[in-house]
Amino acid sequence: MASSLTKDSASTTGSEKTFFGHPRGLATLFMTEMWERFSYYGMKALLTVYLLSGGPGAGEGSMGGGLAMDVATTTVIVSVYSAMVYLLAMPGGWLGDRVWGPRKTVAIAAVTIMAGHITLALPGGQAPFFAGLALVAAGSGLLKANISTMVGHLYDGPDDPRRDGGFTIFYMGINAGAFFAPLAIGTVGQEVNWHLGFSMAAVGMAIGLAAFLMGTRNLSPKSNVVPKPLAAEERTSFLRKGLIWVAIATAFYAVVGFTGHFTLNWAMIPLTVIGLVVPAAVLLRIKRDKDLSATDQSKMTGYIWFFVAAAVFWMIYDQGASTVQAFGEGKASHSMLGFDFPTSWYQSLNPLFVMAAAPVFAFIWMWLNRQGKEPSSIVKFTMGLVLIGVSFFFFLIPLGMAANGTAVSPLWLVGIYFIQTVGELCLSPVGLSVTTKMAPAKYASQMMGVWFLAVTAGDSITSLLSNPAIFGVDLNGTGAVAIEATLAVLAGVAVFMYRKKVKEHMGSVR
Repeated sequence: MASSLTKDSASTTGSEKTFFGHPRGLATLFMTEMWERFSYYGMKALLTVYLLSGGPGAGEGSMGGGLAMDVATTTVIVSVYSAMVYLLAMPGGWLGDRVWGPRKTVAIAAVTIMAGHITLALPGGQAPFFAGLALVAAGSGLLKANISTMVGHLYDGPDDPRRDGGFTIFYMGINAGAFFAPLAIGTVGQEVNWHLGFSMAAVGMAIGLAAFLMGTRNLSPKSNVVPKPLAAEERTSFLRKGLIWVAIATAFYAVVGFTGHFTLNWAMIPLTVIGLVVPAAVLLRIKRDKDLSATDQSKMTGYIWFFVAAAVFWMIYDQGASTVQAFGEGKASHSMLGFDFPTSWYQSLNPLFVMAAAPVFAFIWMWLNRQGKEPSSIVKFTMGLVLIGVSFFFFLIPLGMAANGTAVSPLWLVGIYFIQTVGELCLSPVGLSVTTKMAPAKYASQMMGVWFLAVTAGDSITSLLSNPAIFGVDLNGTGAVAIEATLAVLAGVAVFMYRKKVKEHMGSVR
């Protein structure tokens, strides 16, 4: 398929082939990422409904055979899983930089993800399910940072005029895979057999791995280089420390298990705490680094405003795959205009809206820029926060309608996902841009991982709130939804009110 998308380019010499005017390696990475996202989002579309299946939160007439968990436990699991995917992007990038190199790390990641989906496809209840989920999270973390790095390697530095266009094509692959996955994997898993759906996710990753291995000759040689290899003594030290921690954890959980005290929270609560402590510790370590100049210190102070606000945004946004999805499964009609559909299809709405609206937003920002009226990064960030809050104020309407047992129209959920996507398009690109611009030179390669930690923090807060053993908040209750919506809007207002102060910390960054 990659070869059919390539063509001759006037900018190349001889008969060299390109991918829409870009290096052929982009076709390889496009196909790898598209199929990896197909497997990831296909499994994620099944996650909530599989956990609920057979339990009190499952929709009327839905297929059995799931894990029969309640909505609160389901929310905890989905939130912790998402948090770990983004948390593991940092060690994934470290392994690519210091141990294996990006190319080898991506290959290992693909095999790990495929093994995870195969494990999820095995019958046997909770044991293979959680083992598979851990493998998919680990593999996704390994792949996330390194494959984007490899796209950058295809171009002649940051000033290559094709670079931005190459990343745009690459991200279209992400959204294409994310859009089709729930329609295919979701339908088969939810309507035919759960484990067959998980098997389809494994097949998707296998196709992505095959595309990657067959196309490695088109990748940049830099992708096969370990940028900062560990010295022998460093490797020995990290291996020894890693084995010690693994041994301690294994011994501890063996004792808990053999004494009959193990419950799901023995895993969920420590992971939630890690998801909150690590982001805070990383930001604190950078902020307290005495090697940073006064300018860099000021920028980091300003960046913390963006980070905290982003954590609030992702806390609500990622509930689209947990609490909002659970509401669609248990409280919304599963048909529209006489057409029945599986509720996993809701997860196709966000990538569909992104593909449709992203070019519109790009045009609007460029048009406003030419008029000298383009909003600043802070204003765009504020817009994203306010919109994510508005999406949950909007959520209150179907929540109230469903209180008497009425199955609400699916269009209410379409509206929620649309508002959230518009908010994402205001905030997420700005967050990525601000992260790269405000990063101290010493931490330039690490700061993208720091941005991902905002997602980890937001999802960890959701898990903490929903966990019955800690706060036990009903995140599908009108009170909690209203508080979250208000919190997001107030966060947006706070950022806007203190925009002059934040701008001072940002220095020349706009």
